[in-house]
Amino acid sequence: MKTLASLPAEEQDRIAQWLSAELASERRWTDMFDQSQVLLSQMADEALADLEAGRTTELDPEKL
Repeated sequence: MKTLASLPAEEQDRIAQWLSAELASERRWTDMFDQSQVLLSQMADEALADLEAGRTTELDPEKL
């Protein structure tokens, strides 16, 4: 297996650009996931409050 250092400079640059794009994409996904946790927590709290207040109905799979 070749190491990156043994590849031509153009190939190293191509791999570096690809890796940089992958890392940026991973950061975006992490940020979106972190932000969604607040919203999901709020939605769960609302659902529990609705359940406790009797504002929910049981789901009947036969009626789906």
